[in-house]
Amino acid sequence: MSEPETQELGITESKEHSPGEWYAEVVQKAGLADYAPMGGFIVTRPRGYALWERIQDHLDGWFKDTGVQNAYFPLFIPESYLEREKDIVEGFDPEVAWVTQAGNDELDERLAVRPTSESIITPFMSQWIRSHRDLPMRLNQWCSVVRWEATDTKPFFRTKEFLWQEGHTAHRDEASAWEETMLRLDQYRRLHEDVLALPVLEGRKPEHDKFPGAHTTAAIESLMPDGKALQSATSHYLGDGFAEAFDVTYVDEDENEHVAHTASWGLSWRALGGMIMTHSDDQGLSLPPTLAPEQVVVVPIWQEDTRDEVLEYAADLAAELDEAGHRVELDDRDERNPGFKFNEWELKGVPLRIEIGPNEVEDNEATVVHRPDGESAVEDREGIAGAVGDHLDTIHAKLYAAAEQDLEENVREAESRNELLGTIGQHGGLVKTGWCGDEDCEAAIKDEIAAEIVLVPLERDTDPVHEECVVCDDAAVETAYFAKSY
Repeated sequence: MSEPETQELGITESKEHSPGEWYAEVVQKAGLADYAPMGGFIVTRPRGYALWERIQDHLDGWFKDTGVQNAYFPLFIPESYLEREKDIVEGFDPEVAWVTQAGNDELDERLAVRPTSESIITPFMSQWIRSHRDLPMRLNQWCSVVRWEATDTKPFFRTKEFLWQEGHTAHRDEASAWEETMLRLDQYRRLHEDVLALPVLEGRKPEHDKFPGAHTTAAIESLMPDGKALQSATSHYLGDGFAEAFDVTYVDEDENEHVAHTASWGLSWRALGGMIMTHSDDQGLSLPPTLAPEQVVVVPIWQEDTRDEVLEYAADLAAELDEAGHRVELDDRDERNPGFKFNEWELKGVPLRIEIGPNEVEDNEATVVHRPDGESAVEDREGIAGAVGDHLDTIHAKLYAAAEQDLEENVREAESRNELLGTIGQHGGLVKTGWCGDEDCEAAIKDEIAAEIVLVPLERDTDPVHEECVVCDDAAVETAYFAKSY
């Protein structure tokens, strides 16, 4: 096989020593995204978008199985619609990008580029809902939103425009809306565990950090290798505040008019960024099999006198894997040597490599290599599709186990302010402690070490882990998880 031209293919930065630069290099060299000419925006390349599509496929199916219908609402929201939220929502003003001119004409009314869509979706729910028979109404849209205040941007983690889904639902009462809120949180957890191979913590945001206008914001948090927490998805029980603001009412069986209860829930491609940072290494991207565009790459290794038989054997094996439903790539390029191919597919994150050389052909076998740790095994050619399935399951379990161990080792407790500050300063991670519920106590920690409360328990009557607040020594009312976060 001919030698390739020299090129800098591999990762040059260190995940341990320069995680920010390393992450940016992985995203670009693995072909996931490029930086756009406008600061804070990215161009998502086909390989990166394919990962997002697989997330979409899983979630969209689960949503539809539970009564959700997809819709699409305009990108632009009239200012008067946002004004109707003013009494309950004040948090979005710094984030909103405005359109004030079209062509050469000034607009009569400013149009907001959606930062979220409650204010455009809820009014139409009001029109479409008349009777209790119309409830629950479950709508979802796949779209992008713009949060202009974003600084210190990082591909997929934090950009001014990002892709997400946002679900908006209306219900007869609090119980139904709360059940919806928890159902979606559970689906987000399932996505992380079963698709992204990421363990998460479930909880809710403290009162001062919940979604503006929400009664309760539930969330899942994952822990990144650099010790920072990542809010991966949120599900909000909105109470009846949005419904009152937009007149979402229904006539019940008692023939009286009632205000609906609403919920909203969303997951962005931030979850994709968390998966990339967690599983990847200094060789490049590492993908869980459920998400990978190619689950298996077959690399034939030949000399001139064995070329034909090796290629035929490799092609037949790849075809069998494809027929069995595995996503497989046969890399029979003549202009690249095997070592280059190994490195390139490792960089791109393909979970399983199968090497086929003259010895494998002669022995009717296949050598398989796991991407996460380089573990190799020799499998019989007969029954190879089933064996590959087992290996892919093992690779997913390896990725999850490594991330789970990291999470478990990096959730610590602190009973004093100095212990909290020292633990986060030295180790990062999540620190579990007692908290009195006063925002000022969180602010004191945030001012000193840039750590905040990322979660409190979902159940409000859960006994706190410590009797006293870690900051002020007053009686603790709940457990708080402090961490530096993205």
